[in-house]
Amino acid sequence: MPIYEYRPTRTGCRFCNGGFDALQKMSDPPLKACPKCGAAVCRVFSRFAACSAETTDEAGALNAKLRDYEKKGMWSHAAELADKSALNERAMDNYRKAGYNF
Repeated sequence: MPIYEYRPTRTGCRFCNGGFDALQKMSDPPLKACPKCGAAVCRVFSRFAACSAETTDEAGALNAKLRDYEKKGMWSHAAELADKSALNERAMDNYRKAGYNF
């Protein structure tokens, strides 16, 4: 079942003001109201991440080096390497583990 994102059309409660997710069948109609406060909501298009598999030797070597740094607890080294390689989510995760606050 897909997860749909909803936002209130006007001011709502704490639950819906920042938007919320709903797990629904594809055949289910979109929600019309917040399940907590009843405020009118609309379904929004969300960005998604596509998964691709790199099979080059360089990508394999990069992943091996990142795993090695992470295994040794060298979070700042792993974060820097991931950051340079445009692996943003992995870099942010490693920066947090290294103790940096964002």
